[in-house]
Amino acid sequence: MTAYLTMLRPTQWLKNLMLFFPPFLAGQMLLSGVFSRGVVPFCAFCLVSSAGYVFNDLLDRDRDAHHPRKCLRPIPSGAASLLGASILSAILLLSGLLLAGFISSRFFLMLAGYAAITASYSLLLKTIPVVDLFCISAGFLIRLQAGGELFHVPISPWLFLTVFLLAIFLGTGKRVSESHSLGTMAGEHRTSLAHYPPGFLDGTMYMTGGAVLLTYAMYTLNRHTLIYSVPLCLFGLLRYMFLVSSGKGGDPAESLLKDLMLFVVGLLWVMMVAWSIYP
Repeated sequence: MTAYLTMLRPTQWLKNLMLFFPPFLAGQMLLSGVFSRGVVPFCAFCLVSSAGYVFNDLLDRDRDAHHPRKCLRPIPSGAASLLGASILSAILLLSGLLLAGFISSRFFLMLAGYAAITASYSLLLKTIPVVDLFCISAGFLIRLQAGGELFHVPISPWLFLTVFLLAIFLGTGKRVSESHSLGTMAGEHRTSLAHYPPGFLDGTMYMTGGAVLLTYAMYTLNRHTLIYSVPLCLFGLLRYMFLVSSGKGGDPAESLLKDLMLFVVGLLWVMMVAWSIYP
Protein backbone atom coordinates (compact mmCIF):
# COMPACT_ATOMS: atom_id res chain seq x y z
CA MET A 1 0.00 0.00 0.00
CA THR A 2 2.85 2.38 0.84
CA ALA A 3 4.30 1.95 -2.64
CA TYR A 4 1.04 2.99 -4.30
CA LEU A 5 0.69 5.99 -2.00
CA THR A 6 4.22 7.05 -2.89
CA MET A 7 3.32 7.06 -6.58
CA LEU A 8 0.72 9.75 -5.89
CA ARG A 9 3.58 12.16 -5.03
CA PRO A 10 1.64 14.10 -2.37
CA THR A 11 4.43 16.68 -2.03
CA GLN A 12 3.60 17.80 -5.59
CA TRP A 13 0.07 18.69 -4.48
CA LEU A 14 1.55 21.98 -3.31
CA LYS A 15 1.30 23.11 -6.94
CA ASN A 16 -2.47 22.79 -6.77
CA LEU A 17 -2.59 25.53 -4.13
CA MET A 18 -2.40 27.81 -7.16
CA LEU A 19 -6.20 27.46 -7.22
CA PHE A 20 -6.37 29.63 -4.10
CA PHE A 21 -4.08 32.38 -5.41
CA PRO A 22 -6.86 34.43 -7.10
CA PRO A 23 -9.09 34.73 -4.00
CA PHE A 24 -6.08 35.09 -1.68
CA LEU A 25 -4.61 37.97 -3.69
CA ALA A 26 -8.07 39.50 -4.18
CA GLY A 27 -8.60 39.71 -0.42
CA GLN A 28 -11.45 37.19 -0.37
CA MET A 29 -10.00 34.26 1.58
CA LEU A 30 -11.53 35.37 4.88
CA LEU A 31 -15.03 35.68 3.43
CA SER A 32 -17.52 33.07 4.57
CA GLY A 33 -17.51 29.90 2.47
CA VAL A 34 -14.58 30.84 0.23
CA PHE A 35 -12.09 28.30 1.57
CA SER A 36 -14.65 25.49 1.75
CA ARG A 37 -15.65 26.18 -1.85
CA GLY A 38 -12.11 25.37 -2.96
CA VAL A 39 -11.65 22.09 -1.06
CA VAL A 40 -13.38 19.81 -3.59
CA PRO A 41 -11.75 21.46 -6.64
CA PHE A 42 -8.37 21.17 -4.92
CA CYS A 43 -9.00 17.46 -4.34
CA ALA A 44 -10.07 17.04 -7.97
CA PHE A 45 -6.81 18.58 -9.20
CA CYS A 46 -4.80 16.43 -6.77
CA LEU A 47 -6.47 13.27 -8.07
CA VAL A 48 -5.92 14.14 -11.74
CA SER A 49 -2.36 15.35 -11.22
CA SER A 50 -1.51 12.14 -9.33
CA ALA A 51 -3.05 10.12 -12.15
CA GLY A 52 -0.63 11.89 -14.48
CA TYR A 53 2.34 11.09 -12.24
CA VAL A 54 1.45 7.40 -12.13
CA PHE A 55 0.88 7.34 -15.90
CA ASN A 56 4.26 9.00 -16.47
CA ASP A 57 5.97 6.48 -14.17
CA LEU A 58 4.44 3.65 -16.18
CA LEU A 59 5.83 5.04 -19.42
CA ASP A 60 9.26 5.81 -17.95
CA ARG A 61 9.74 2.58 -16.02
CA ASP A 62 12.61 1.34 -18.21
CA ARG A 63 14.49 4.64 -18.13
CA ASP A 64 13.90 5.04 -14.38
CA ALA A 65 15.34 1.57 -13.75
CA HIS A 66 18.78 2.89 -14.79
CA HIS A 67 18.47 6.22 -12.99
CA PRO A 68 20.53 6.53 -9.76
CA ARG A 69 17.58 7.92 -7.77
CA LYS A 70 14.44 7.15 -9.76
CA CYS A 71 15.24 3.44 -9.75
CA LEU A 72 13.89 3.44 -6.18
CA ARG A 73 10.41 4.45 -7.36
CA PRO A 74 7.71 1.79 -6.82
CA ILE A 75 7.34 0.64 -10.45
CA PRO A 76 11.02 0.24 -11.53
CA SER A 77 11.90 -1.23 -8.11
CA GLY A 78 9.12 -3.81 -8.40
CA ALA A 79 7.25 -2.62 -5.31
CA ALA A 80 4.17 -1.88 -7.46
CA SER A 81 2.85 -3.97 -10.33
CA LEU A 82 2.14 -2.58 -13.80
CA LEU A 83 -1.49 -3.70 -13.60
CA GLY A 84 -2.00 -2.17 -10.18
CA ALA A 85 -0.42 1.14 -11.26
CA SER A 86 -2.54 1.21 -14.43
CA ILE A 87 -5.75 0.64 -12.47
CA LEU A 88 -4.74 3.26 -9.91
CA SER A 89 -4.07 5.86 -12.61
CA ALA A 90 -7.44 5.22 -14.26
CA ILE A 91 -9.33 5.40 -10.95
CA LEU A 92 -7.61 8.66 -10.00
CA LEU A 93 -8.36 10.25 -13.37
CA LEU A 94 -12.01 9.24 -13.46
CA SER A 95 -12.56 10.25 -9.82
CA GLY A 96 -11.03 13.67 -10.37
CA LEU A 97 -13.04 14.34 -13.52
CA LEU A 98 -16.21 13.13 -11.81
CA LEU A 99 -15.68 15.59 -8.97
CA ALA A 100 -15.03 18.36 -11.49
CA GLY A 101 -18.29 17.54 -13.25
CA PHE A 102 -20.20 18.27 -10.06
CA ILE A 103 -18.54 21.69 -9.72
CA SER A 104 -19.22 23.29 -13.11
CA SER A 105 -18.91 22.55 -16.81
CA ARG A 106 -16.17 25.18 -17.28
CA PHE A 107 -14.13 23.80 -14.39
CA PHE A 108 -14.56 20.29 -15.82
CA LEU A 109 -13.26 21.45 -19.22
CA MET A 110 -10.26 23.11 -17.60
CA LEU A 111 -9.38 20.01 -15.61
CA ALA A 112 -9.93 17.80 -18.66
CA GLY A 113 -7.63 20.11 -20.63
CA TYR A 114 -5.03 19.84 -17.89
CA ALA A 115 -5.29 16.03 -18.02
CA ALA A 116 -4.92 16.07 -21.82
CA ILE A 117 -1.81 18.25 -21.66
CA THR A 118 -0.16 16.10 -18.97
CA ALA A 119 -0.92 12.92 -20.92
CA SER A 120 0.45 14.43 -24.14
CA TYR A 121 3.50 15.58 -22.23
CA SER A 122 4.17 12.08 -20.90
CA LEU A 123 3.59 10.43 -24.29
CA LEU A 124 5.56 12.77 -26.56
CA LEU A 125 5.89 16.47 -25.75
CA LYS A 126 8.43 16.06 -22.93
CA THR A 127 10.94 14.87 -25.53
CA ILE A 128 10.74 18.11 -27.54
CA PRO A 129 13.02 20.94 -26.35
CA VAL A 130 11.28 24.17 -25.25
CA VAL A 131 7.88 22.56 -25.85
CA ASP A 132 8.40 20.55 -22.66
CA LEU A 133 8.90 23.77 -20.68
CA PHE A 134 5.75 25.36 -22.11
CA CYS A 135 3.73 22.26 -21.20
CA ILE A 136 4.82 22.64 -17.58
CA SER A 137 3.86 26.31 -17.65
CA ALA A 138 0.48 25.50 -19.18
CA GLY A 139 -0.31 23.30 -16.19
CA PHE A 140 0.28 26.19 -13.79
CA LEU A 141 -1.72 28.61 -15.90
CA ILE A 142 -4.68 26.24 -16.05
CA ARG A 143 -4.62 26.01 -12.25
CA LEU A 144 -4.55 29.80 -12.01
CA GLN A 145 -7.39 30.28 -14.50
CA ALA A 146 -9.42 27.52 -12.84
CA GLY A 147 -9.05 29.33 -9.52
CA GLY A 148 -10.24 32.54 -11.11
CA GLU A 149 -13.22 30.76 -12.64
CA LEU A 150 -14.07 28.94 -9.43
CA PHE A 151 -14.00 32.02 -7.20
CA HIS A 152 -15.16 34.50 -9.86
CA VAL A 153 -11.97 36.56 -9.61
CA PRO A 154 -10.55 38.23 -12.76
CA ILE A 155 -6.89 37.33 -13.38
CA SER A 156 -4.59 40.33 -13.64
CA PRO A 157 -2.44 40.34 -16.81
CA TRP A 158 0.65 40.92 -14.67
CA LEU A 159 -0.24 37.98 -12.43
CA PHE A 160 -0.78 35.81 -15.51
CA LEU A 161 2.66 36.74 -16.84
CA THR A 162 4.30 36.22 -13.45
CA VAL A 163 2.90 32.70 -13.09
CA PHE A 164 3.73 31.85 -16.71
CA LEU A 165 7.35 32.97 -16.38
CA LEU A 166 7.74 31.48 -12.90
CA ALA A 167 6.66 28.08 -14.20
CA ILE A 168 9.21 28.30 -17.04
CA PHE A 169 11.86 29.36 -14.52
CA LEU A 170 11.15 26.45 -12.16
CA GLY A 171 10.88 23.91 -14.97
CA THR A 172 14.18 25.09 -16.42
CA GLY A 173 15.83 24.96 -13.01
CA LYS A 174 14.77 21.35 -12.59
CA ARG A 175 16.29 20.45 -15.94
CA VAL A 176 19.51 22.30 -15.15
CA SER A 177 19.76 20.30 -11.94
CA GLU A 178 19.17 17.02 -13.80
CA SER A 179 21.71 17.93 -16.46
CA HIS A 180 24.37 18.73 -13.87
CA SER A 181 23.73 15.68 -11.69
CA LEU A 182 23.51 13.13 -14.52
CA GLY A 183 26.26 14.54 -16.73
CA THR A 184 26.73 12.68 -20.00
CA MET A 185 23.88 10.31 -19.12
CA ALA A 186 21.31 13.12 -18.87
CA GLY A 187 19.97 12.56 -22.40
CA GLU A 188 19.36 8.88 -21.69
CA HIS A 189 17.00 9.68 -18.81
CA ARG A 190 15.33 12.79 -20.27
CA THR A 191 15.44 12.92 -24.07
CA SER A 192 15.01 16.68 -24.36
CA LEU A 193 18.23 17.26 -22.38
CA ALA A 194 20.23 15.71 -25.20
CA HIS A 195 18.96 18.39 -27.61
CA TYR A 196 19.52 21.51 -25.51
CA PRO A 197 22.76 23.29 -26.51
CA PRO A 198 25.33 23.85 -23.73
CA GLY A 199 24.43 26.89 -21.65
CA PHE A 200 20.91 27.22 -23.09
CA LEU A 201 19.10 26.04 -19.97
CA ASP A 202 21.28 28.08 -17.63
CA GLY A 203 20.69 31.19 -19.74
CA THR A 204 16.95 30.52 -19.85
CA MET A 205 16.81 30.12 -16.07
CA TYR A 206 18.59 33.44 -15.50
CA MET A 207 16.51 35.25 -18.13
CA THR A 208 13.14 34.02 -16.86
CA GLY A 209 14.20 34.62 -13.26
CA GLY A 210 14.80 38.29 -14.06
CA ALA A 211 11.53 38.48 -16.00
CA VAL A 212 9.61 36.99 -13.06
CA LEU A 213 11.00 39.68 -10.77
CA LEU A 214 10.00 42.41 -13.24
CA THR A 215 6.45 41.19 -13.86
CA TYR A 216 5.84 40.58 -10.15
CA ALA A 217 7.11 44.09 -9.36
CA MET A 218 4.70 45.50 -11.96
CA TYR A 219 1.87 43.49 -10.38
CA THR A 220 2.62 44.91 -6.95
CA LEU A 221 2.47 48.51 -8.21
CA ASN A 222 -1.34 48.27 -8.22
CA ARG A 223 -1.14 47.67 -4.46
CA HIS A 224 1.54 49.86 -2.99
CA THR A 225 2.01 47.88 0.24
CA LEU A 226 2.85 44.72 -1.75
CA ILE A 227 5.94 46.39 -3.18
CA TYR A 228 7.76 45.51 0.05
CA SER A 229 7.44 41.82 -0.82
CA VAL A 230 9.58 42.25 -3.97
CA PRO A 231 12.90 41.85 -2.06
CA LEU A 232 11.59 38.54 -0.67
CA CYS A 233 10.70 37.47 -4.20
CA LEU A 234 14.23 38.28 -5.37
CA PHE A 235 15.76 36.39 -2.42
CA GLY A 236 13.62 33.34 -3.17
CA LEU A 237 14.60 33.37 -6.85
CA LEU A 238 18.30 33.71 -6.02
CA ARG A 239 18.12 31.00 -3.37
CA TYR A 240 16.53 28.56 -5.81
CA MET A 241 19.15 29.36 -8.46
CA PHE A 242 21.86 28.83 -5.84
CA LEU A 243 20.44 25.40 -4.93
CA VAL A 244 20.20 24.40 -8.60
CA SER A 245 23.69 25.63 -9.50
CA SER A 246 25.28 23.97 -6.48
CA GLY A 247 23.53 20.65 -7.11
CA LYS A 248 21.55 20.79 -3.86
CA GLY A 249 18.07 20.92 -5.37
CA GLY A 250 16.00 21.16 -8.51
CA ASP A 251 12.48 19.97 -7.89
CA PRO A 252 10.55 23.10 -6.78
CA ALA A 253 8.20 21.36 -4.33
CA GLU A 254 10.98 19.33 -2.70
CA SER A 255 13.25 22.37 -2.51
CA LEU A 256 10.54 24.38 -0.76
CA LEU A 257 9.93 21.64 1.80
CA LYS A 258 13.52 20.55 2.39
CA ASP A 259 15.45 23.81 2.23
CA LEU A 260 14.80 25.69 5.48
CA MET A 261 15.83 29.07 4.09
CA LEU A 262 13.55 28.76 1.05
CA PHE A 263 10.69 27.53 3.23
CA VAL A 264 11.05 30.49 5.60
CA VAL A 265 11.15 32.93 2.68
CA GLY A 266 7.97 31.40 1.26
CA LEU A 267 6.25 31.59 4.62
CA LEU A 268 7.33 35.20 5.11
CA TRP A 269 6.02 36.08 1.65
CA VAL A 270 2.60 34.62 2.48
CA MET A 271 2.54 36.50 5.80
CA MET A 272 3.63 39.78 4.21
CA VAL A 273 1.07 39.53 1.41
CA ALA A 274 -1.64 38.63 3.91
CA TRP A 275 -0.67 41.59 6.09
CA SER A 276 -0.79 43.90 3.07
CA ILE A 277 -4.14 42.69 1.72
CA TYR A 278 -5.93 41.85 4.96
CA PRO A 279 -5.26 44.86 7.22
